Amino acid sequence: MKTLLSAFFLMLFLPSAMSAEIYRCASESGVRYADEPCGDAAERIEIQDNHIGGNFGQNLPAPESVEKQAPETAESERADAEESTCQYINSTDLRRYLIREQVVKGMTQKNVLDAFGRPQETYPTPQLTWIYETDYYGALYELTYVYFRDGCVEEVVYRKP
Repeated sequence: MKTLLSAFFLMLFLPSAMSAEIYRCASESGVRYADEPCGDAAERIEIQDNHIGGNFGQNLPAPESVEKQAPETAESERADAEESTCQYINSTDLRRYLIREQVVKGMTQKNVLDAFGRPQETYPTPQLTWIYETDYYGALYELTYVYFRDGCVEEVVYRKP
């Protein structure tokens, strides 16, 4: 019974392990494809394995490494990234924040306008600050301070009046 079971599994997985050979045969009646050579002029065709799994980037060219850049260029890019308050927010998260009328660090001024609308107060110095008032049942409930640096949200502070 054990040998019968192992033979069954061997037969089951053996065809997937073997590579299928495809031949292109051109004749007077047209072109046909076969799994064995069909004449002296048969051309063997290589077909990539199309198995399930893997990742989407397996056929993409290798990304350029940071090491190929000039050392001073790589260092200046890192310094700019550390100094900048702008952060990449993927489109799904950004949409979610805007629907919830939520502002987070790294958003642009346009994103804040989309989420909260026009601010009730704006102070350009010492740091660009937009102030929003939140009213509940006609009474002032909360003040939201949005601080910008280089056109992006650096900090959001919620305060009771």
